[in-house]
Amino acid sequence: MAAVAKCVRGALRPRYPLLSFSLRTSPRLLCVATQQKNTGQNLEEDQSQSQNEQKVGPSSAEKLLTEEKAKLEEQLKEVTDKYKRALADAENVRQRSQKLVEEAKLYGIQSFCKDLLEVADILEKATESVPKEEIKDENPHLKSLYEGLVMTEVQIQKVFKKHGLLRLNPVGAKFDPYEHEALFHAPMEGKEPGTIALVSKIGYKLHGRTLRPALVGVVKDA
Repeated sequence: MAAVAKCVRGALRPRYPLLSFSLRTSPRLLCVATQQKNTGQNLEEDQSQSQNEQKVGPSSAEKLLTEEKAKLEEQLKEVTDKYKRALADAENVRQRSQKLVEEAKLYGIQSFCKDLLEVADILEKATESVPKEEIKDENPHLKSLYEGLVMTEVQIQKVFKKHGLLRLNPVGAKFDPYEHEALFHAPMEGKEPGTIALVSKIGYKLHGRTLRPALVGVVKDA
């Protein structure tokens, strides 16, 4: 340090005698100034580095936050889609269950109705088998029996209708394979081909669904 001060004094003596004198009398003054200058430079460098870090830091944090936000939004979208699909599936199951319950209420009696149809067929045949010319006041027993059969047949048809069971007597109608069962096809004069000319057995529908198709004879081309 003494050598440095000496060199500085030698360089400054011709031009700045007073400064040279000051340096000679206070050799520590140069060292203090130099240290303060270096300290100031270091502080400026530290502040500049800190500012750069502050500039770089927020941009990196913002980038991370943006990526995290995108991930969360994607997860939210997936969860929302799954939730909507689950709701749709639950609604479909509910509607199917409700439909099955309603069909069970409507068609749960179809086996019982089929058994009753046989009774209705017997009543119909019984009334048809009674000779109309024999139904007179001279035969009160036969007349009363016939009237009782007719009343029973009428009443049972009312009960059928009340529970949604309707007769199919399609004479003259177009043949429908969903409602009719063809026993034979035969040409008939004056009849349109494809129509029903004869009903061998009455059919029935339960709430619009064919419970028993009518047995029919269908007209065909000659």
